[in-house]
Amino acid sequence: MYIRKIVLSNYKNIKELRLDFSSKINWISGNNGAGKTNLLDAVHYLSMTKSYFNVSDRFTFLHGTDETALNGVYRLDDGTEDRVSVFLKMGGEKQIKRNDKSYGKISEHIGRFPVVMVSPYDTSLINDASEERRRFLNMILSQVDHEYLQRIQKYNHILQQRNRLLKMPYQQDELLDTMGEQLSLHAGYIYEKRNMLCRRLQESASYYYSMISGGREETGISYRSDLENGPLYETLAKKREKDKVLKFTSCGIHRDEMVLSLSGYPIRKCGSQGQQKTFLVALKMAQYAIMKEMYSGISPILLLDDLFDKLDMERVGLLLKMVSGEKFGQIFISDSNKVRMDRILSSLEGDHSCFVMESGICRRLM
Repeated sequence: MYIRKIVLSNYKNIKELRLDFSSKINWISGNNGAGKTNLLDAVHYLSMTKSYFNVSDRFTFLHGTDETALNGVYRLDDGTEDRVSVFLKMGGEKQIKRNDKSYGKISEHIGRFPVVMVSPYDTSLINDASEERRRFLNMILSQVDHEYLQRIQKYNHILQQRNRLLKMPYQQDELLDTMGEQLSLHAGYIYEKRNMLCRRLQESASYYYSMISGGREETGISYRSDLENGPLYETLAKKREKDKVLKFTSCGIHRDEMVLSLSGYPIRKCGSQGQQKTFLVALKMAQYAIMKEMYSGISPILLLDDLFDKLDMERVGLLLKMVSGEKFGQIFISDSNKVRMDRILSSLEGDHSCFVMESGICRRLM
């Protein structure tokens, strides 16, 4: 599966764009701020119905415009093609269609065209709060498990209701307990899936870290949850009075943590910049491998944004030789150095296309 064509209108700094892609390697060069990342982000948007970087769609529009459109043509493994279109208008509802038919729910689109993105912004997985790491787990599981996606949406909806109730002057204990039981109904499934994913990520990331770095350190990925102490409804019942004072739900899978370590020490505090960058790339390669396995061998689209910001030339070379092999599918790579691009591409085998981006305008070189 790969994206064969993309057509964009008023997407971030890109006014109009129409491109045909290689089924294997697509290299986009250009100066910083030219729009390379926006092009990769558009591919992500067509798969996930949202930007990799912006929580709100209001940052999606070209400055001075109030609507944007994204269109993509995907070639599937059976030789057929799917057309995907996204249309957004300021203040209006997002419209998403597949083969000219609208979805009943946007969530029905998630997972049809799997994608993995590696970006300099991934440092938030190490440096920011636990919410970023839960978001990472949710992003993987939502693409491969629709029941997980439905359960996390229902959990968050009930959680909002319970928190609103806790902020009221008078709370009914019976109603709080009922909501706690409803949360617990979904929390158990979410916990098991996240815990299993972290175990698989640990095994796979350790392999890729060793491949990229030479294996001098041992990576660690584990999962911590309030559910380790028993069903969520029991913990919520014990903390009900505390929650009434705090006016929010103080325990649950919305407060769980994915713990990242290197040789037994927290990577956030003890890992060098180079070690952290290598860890993040290994983590994303592990995500790719696990998603491919869960998709019964279908290769996700791999987006490598500004890879040289993360790794030195030697490690990038090792990584690119690995991902250009048969185990990986379509790849997009952005880089600000065209000379470096030419040198690396000459050492890789397989089909590839090269593009140059200038002020939101992209043209094909080869």
